[in-house]
Amino acid sequence: MTDTPGSHIAAPADGTQTAQRPLRVLIGADTFAPNVNGAARFAERLAAGLVARGHDVHVVAPAASRRHGTWIEEHEGQAMTAHRLYSWRWYPHDWLRFAIPWRIKQNCARILDEVKPDVVHFQSHIIVGRGLSIEAAKRGIRIIGTNHFMPENMLEFTLLPKGVQERAIRMAWRAARRTFDRAEAVTTPTQRAAQFLEKFTGLNGVRAISCGIDAHNYSPNFEPRAENRVLFVGRVTGEKQIDVLLKAIALLPAELDAKLEIVGGGDQMRNLQHLAETLGIADRVIFDGYVTDEKLRTAYSRATVFAMPSIAELQSIATMEAMASALPVVAADAMALPHLVHDGDNGLLFEPSNPRDMAVKLRTVLEMAPSELEAMKRASLRLIGAHDIQRTLSTFESLYRGEPVIDPIIDVAPAASPE
Repeated sequence: MTDTPGSHIAAPADGTQTAQRPLRVLIGADTFAPNVNGAARFAERLAAGLVARGHDVHVVAPAASRRHGTWIEEHEGQAMTAHRLYSWRWYPHDWLRFAIPWRIKQNCARILDEVKPDVVHFQSHIIVGRGLSIEAAKRGIRIIGTNHFMPENMLEFTLLPKGVQERAIRMAWRAARRTFDRAEAVTTPTQRAAQFLEKFTGLNGVRAISCGIDAHNYSPNFEPRAENRVLFVGRVTGEKQIDVLLKAIALLPAELDAKLEIVGGGDQMRNLQHLAETLGIADRVIFDGYVTDEKLRTAYSRATVFAMPSIAELQSIATMEAMASALPVVAADAMALPHLVHDGDNGLLFEPSNPRDMAVKLRTVLEMAPSELEAMKRASLRLIGAHDIQRTLSTFESLYRGEPVIDPIIDVAPAASPE
């Protein structure tokens, strides 16, 4: 190609950098707002952040209803062009809609020829990412791929017999390899997630780039706590292991009078409500369902500790939001959570799927002296600084332009102990 997408003017002799021209970026996602999950939230924040920096952003995603087509949508206060594909509802899941696989290449070819983007950045290899990567590669368009997906997370919604699930996982990873092979750069939110992707796909050089967060949107609360309130935020689904959290709450001493607030919706809501009744803690568990961003920030502010029992997190935006709200975190020692939760610094890690160990760690935080609790809260604020969304946006801009990139440092060493 004679004209590199997003090419920029060389720096003048005095060493100052001239302004680079805005890019036309096409983001492809199998899940996007109004869906509520980590991948959708990242794609939404990425798109909005790029628009705020002056780029022309287009999003290709399944339609959220029967209405499909191209129109302007506003997300995070920024206007962008949305190409909503005709979609079907996947009824084993409580909200999932998917683009039609056998029409995806035709649709992607049409959109690419209309938009003529400088770069395609897909967020999933499953349907939209596969179609975009195939058609973008034919047209010589630069491709960046990001993985937020673990095949195991979808197994409970496939209705596949357990006897064939292992084979299905292997097939899913092979499909991922084929799609990500078309990308000039492959990213995922943490180093552990990068190692995980390389292990199961055979890819090399996967970059660890944090999803990022705008910490200024959250309000740390250092007032003396008036109650012991544990908070969970996320999809109410099986892989989140919220049942482990409920059992841990039931094991806490009665004198702590610990309350649990669960923010989010999902297919396991009724089962978990029934479990809370069975455990005798229904009067201390609040199921909020989906809430507005304002109510979510309020929930973070009134909590004492954030709990994340999931064993399938490639990063966990909810945990990052909790840290930006100055909450200590009790999390499963699994997947990428230890990248966020430094044991004994800004929280505690517990043995995955072990409610008794989780109860011990929750009790430790809830019984902390005010000075110890404040130290953990301030550690969360310090650690979240490495995940600033502006750093993430700058890194992706460089990848889009084909510039050399040094992966952001997204792990911060614990603060030195005072002498």
